[in-house]
Amino acid sequence: MRREIKKQGKGVRQEVRINRRIRAREVRVIDPEGKQLGIMPLDDALNTAMEMDLDLVEVATKSDPPVCRIMDYGKFKYEQSKKSQESRKKQTVIHLKEIKLRPKTDEHDFQFKVRHMERFLKEGNKVKVSMIFRGREIMHPDIGEKILKRVIDFTKECGVVEQVPKREGRAMNMILAPLQSTKSRTSVD
Repeated sequence: MRREIKKQGKGVRQEVRINRRIRAREVRVIDPEGKQLGIMPLDDALNTAMEMDLDLVEVATKSDPPVCRIMDYGKFKYEQSKKSQESRKKQTVIHLKEIKLRPKTDEHDFQFKVRHMERFLKEGNKVKVSMIFRGREIMHPDIGEKILKRVIDFTKECGVVEQVPKREGRAMNMILAPLQSTKSRTSVD
């Protein structure tokens, strides 16, 4: 007898019932080819699965009666893991990198941080630019806006503004996204 637990959604776990772990008295049975064998008592369904040397797996627990499929559960689990690995290979992960600036950021530091933003954008990552105001700096958001506009001007060749600068408490944030043409240019070179 096997008992498996699979994850669903965000941390919710549901038990997959197999063979003798199925609790219903009657089940709707589907054979390995996908044909319905009809509604039968659990013991008859288990005997049918054992004759085929396969497992009886509860597929739909909410229906009345529950739907069970006759299958090789080990092989099914293996194929599912292979499919999920394959989908993860093809998946591109975009990270959100954060650069913090202040209204009093010096020119050299500004250029240094802009070069980092350009590198992040060329790698295909998004960049969150945060202008942090401290003390009386909060009284002059126009200085922060000017610096963020300079950032936009310096990075316009490799990124676009996804979220315009907006104030949130003592910070002003904007998000830059990479240009699609930048990715194709770097892959062609």
